[in-house]
Amino acid sequence: MKSIVIGSGFGGIAAALRLKAKGHSVTLVEKQKDLGGRARVFKKNGFTFDGGPTVITAPYLINELFELFGKSPKNYIELVPLNTWYRFVFEDGKKFDYSGDEDEMKKQIEKINKDDVKGYEDLVKFTKKIFDKGFMELSDVPFDKPLFMMKQLPALINLKSYKSVYSLVSSYIKNEKLRRLLSMHPLLVGGNPFTTTSIYGLILYLEKKWGIHYSMGGTGNIIKGLEKLMLEEKIEILKNSEVTSINFDKNKIKSIIINNHKELDANNVICNADPPSVYEKLLDNKKINTFFNWKKKRMDYSMGLFVYYFGTKKVYKEVEHHTIKFGNKYKEHLEDIFDKKKLNNDISYYLHRPSATDKSMAPEGNDCFYVLVPVPNNQSNINWSIEGDKFKNLVIDKLEKTLLPDLKENIIEDFYLTPDYFEKELNTKYGSGFSIQPKFSQSAYFRFHNKSEVYDGLYFVGAGTHPGAGVPGVLSSAKVLDKII
Repeated sequence: MKSIVIGSGFGGIAAALRLKAKGHSVTLVEKQKDLGGRARVFKKNGFTFDGGPTVITAPYLINELFELFGKSPKNYIELVPLNTWYRFVFEDGKKFDYSGDEDEMKKQIEKINKDDVKGYEDLVKFTKKIFDKGFMELSDVPFDKPLFMMKQLPALINLKSYKSVYSLVSSYIKNEKLRRLLSMHPLLVGGNPFTTTSIYGLILYLEKKWGIHYSMGGTGNIIKGLEKLMLEEKIEILKNSEVTSINFDKNKIKSIIINNHKELDANNVICNADPPSVYEKLLDNKKINTFFNWKKKRMDYSMGLFVYYFGTKKVYKEVEHHTIKFGNKYKEHLEDIFDKKKLNNDISYYLHRPSATDKSMAPEGNDCFYVLVPVPNNQSNINWSIEGDKFKNLVIDKLEKTLLPDLKENIIEDFYLTPDYFEKELNTKYGSGFSIQPKFSQSAYFRFHNKSEVYDGLYFVGAGTHPGAGVPGVLSSAKVLDKII
């Protein structure tokens, strides 16, 4: 059986390994000169910058890929648990250190609002119920039959899936600061907490179940370890190879074309590429039926990302590994990003400082960062060639006033990525950071199916298909594939 995997993000690599373990002949095809997709690595003058995912949860999903071949993950990667998972910083300067230490969590909650301690305990218990159903039971099973979806509906309704994450949290928590920090998890997978189905409240419990980890040497070292494993297991890897079309005989997969000229035959093609882009750019749209076209057109896409990478000659010892800084407004700011598609100066952001844990990420005596700011996707028509530098200066100004004093004069290396990078380099529709939004109407059966609804032999893994974005989500999508091929 000849299987070709397009795209080498976590989902594509996991799919290639799982198919190889089944005895398939596997070729992994990657447009870029390096593997990783959103998890690519940028190296600049001694600084190592992870391109994308930096919060590693459910590490067993990564370890499983090595164990499929009887290999020990410890011989390839080193994952270390973090004590403080996130430091939340509010506009008034107050801080909250979020961790797996429940006593410490309750002490901090009590300082903000003692009446919310009981609500927090009840919320955690409820998110465990969501986690048991939504993650442990359903994250790695196919959702390609309407009847199977209908059978799940009573349980999903019982778990209040009709509520948003923010609404669910607010039914247990009264203080606005606590509501924000306990409802922010959808933003990690491209969703608006005010519209994302409360099923994604399971992320809160998923973190508690296995903790938050960091990969020594950066997330890119996980990709490097998996690449080594693929080569050992004789998976063919083709880099600098962009798939320009997928060919069919009648409705059955036949081959792919690379760089407009080289043809590779295949029994199966697995796309780690963004499903809407695959359907629109690589396939013959005349064969796509009216219902599927309607489904595709009605989709709402995740926000875009502005990611500013920088190295400093000053070491900011007080800054945690992961910091989330909230702006003054929350709901209004998210409405600007997701609905009105406009930039707002009152930004919230996630600051990553890997050198807090791993000195190898920066030259000696220096510090390494990236700051990720949610922004509108490219449906906004923002001209980033004009707005990019202005926005970078706004971000530096905000960081300087709150977390990183004298930042401007201490930056010695920097660059940034905008939604244009995600659209042009990673081929995501509208430059969205996480493909389609995780609303209820776009979850499970209502997402792009792992087994194509249109073509025989075409499959999908990654952020745009079931179960969704985030490292555990895309790794689980490859487990779904395991069950349908």
